[in-house]
Amino acid sequence: MTNFTRRGLLAASAALPLLSSRMAWAAGDKGLISIIVNDPANPYWFTEGAVAKKTAESLGYSANVSAHKGDTNVESNLVDAAITNGAKAIILDPANANGSVGVVKKATQAGIPVFCVNAEINTRGIAKAQLVSNNAQGAAIGAVKWVELVGDKAEYVELVGNPADNNAATRSNGYKTVLSQYPDLKLVASQVANWDRTQGYNKMQSILQAHPTINAVISGNDEMALGAIAALKEANRMKGVIVGGFDGSPDAVDAIKKGELAYTVLQPVAIFSKAAVEQADYFIKNNKTKVDTEKQLFDCTLITKDNVGNYSAPFTLSS
Repeated sequence: MTNFTRRGLLAASAALPLLSSRMAWAAGDKGLISIIVNDPANPYWFTEGAVAKKTAESLGYSANVSAHKGDTNVESNLVDAAITNGAKAIILDPANANGSVGVVKKATQAGIPVFCVNAEINTRGIAKAQLVSNNAQGAAIGAVKWVELVGDKAEYVELVGNPADNNAATRSNGYKTVLSQYPDLKLVASQVANWDRTQGYNKMQSILQAHPTINAVISGNDEMALGAIAALKEANRMKGVIVGGFDGSPDAVDAIKKGELAYTVLQPVAIFSKAAVEQADYFIKNNKTKVDTEKQLFDCTLITKDNVGNYSAPFTLSS
């Protein structure tokens, strides 16, 4: 992560306190929309919160962004605060596919509609909508590009996201569906690195000690991929190793421009975060959902050295 990006994210993260009820109502005359993300230190989740907040405010609401960082206890406390503050709606990136069901029920029973973004809960009919990337489609286009670059014979490593997030398994299964068609692609190590750059770095260091001749890395997100790249560079092993990511973060785009990351799969987080707030606004006004289908999939896009110049804003690729 560049110093500029890190400073910007830290400064922005510091500006995301949970507002009091009185402060929230003062900022907008339509009431409060509470936005709960995972961890804004990650540029993906920061963008998710920032876009949702901007959209809510543009529609005349006050909005706050808070973070559970994957902790369901913190998530529960944040939902309690949203209920106490009289939120008109909650935009929630669930901490756990199973463990977050209870907080969605709690908010719903309090009369507050919940719109899930990015990650989903495993129970249908509670949240008003669940807006997520089409992770299976994204994993497929990423894996096809990876094979195109790596070839049909290699020793490779997979870095996997948080098992409590359904996205991790969906992406991993999507990779396997494509890569299993090539019998000479040998998966020598698969490690959980929980979407985290530091864990990606540490796991890659250990893998390199056990498997010094690997040719490629396929990662469930950009942060883990960037951690792997740091470990490969430190070991002087970057040359000839293909690394693929998933998210479309600004740092990943910079790594593509430097020739370190082969590609990333852009998740349309800026699009579905905006759509979630717009759907919440519709529900608040009409007491019915804007879209009939609860789970809504948004297709991903591949970013490579050929189209990286079209990256116009965080997680946004211009046509």
